[in-house]
Amino acid sequence: MTYDIADILASHSFGPPVGDGRPLFIAIAGGSGSGKTTIARSVVDLVGKDRVIYIQQDAYYRDQGHLEFEDRTKINYDHPDSLELELMRDHLDSLRNGQPIDLPVYDFSSHTRTDDTITLVPEPAVIVEGILVLSDPELRERFDLRVYIDTDADLRLIRRINRDILERGRTVESVMAQYERTVRPMHDRFVEPSKRYADIIIPEGINNGAIGTVSLMIQHFLDRQRA
Repeated sequence: MTYDIADILASHSFGPPVGDGRPLFIAIAGGSGSGKTTIARSVVDLVGKDRVIYIQQDAYYRDQGHLEFEDRTKINYDHPDSLELELMRDHLDSLRNGQPIDLPVYDFSSHTRTDDTITLVPEPAVIVEGILVLSDPELRERFDLRVYIDTDADLRLIRRINRDILERGRTVESVMAQYERTVRPMHDRFVEPSKRYADIIIPEGINNGAIGTVSLMIQHFLDRQRA
């Protein structure tokens, strides 16, 4: 599948026209385990970390430290209400206006925010990745390019199990219970329907063609900025 890079960028409708010196905002959405993180990081490596900010929507999970741990585990973390989307929107607006942000750091093992933050300064392009980045109307209007990674459910589940066990200290039983209770229902309710808002739908998850296409679009934009 091929795309006209100039046409997609020209179709942007949020704020001043692309090319006025502000960053290019790119959303990468898709189900849990679809390959969003791998694609986003590969694009950053190709374009250059000195020109692209990479933000994971997971950083904006609300702090649940006021609850007992058992109660924290019962929260539906796949529902938009579990995310502080208002802060995320404010941060994107700050970057758009040339101002740095303090990105929250979230501890998935305890379901709490840490006291640490990561200071991000504006760069020519901003990639935001997460399962719900296209589900919220106010959030998605802030993006110039919207990408959806469309990956089969069985592959997404396998990846999620591996990730949560290795990176988040969870058991297979807890991962499967969460998948059945919230992940799959919320995917069907919020994530899958958001696909219709994407400019580009990438089938079969991680592939070099998708990484190359998004990287070329960013490079095209950066070249226009320098012209």
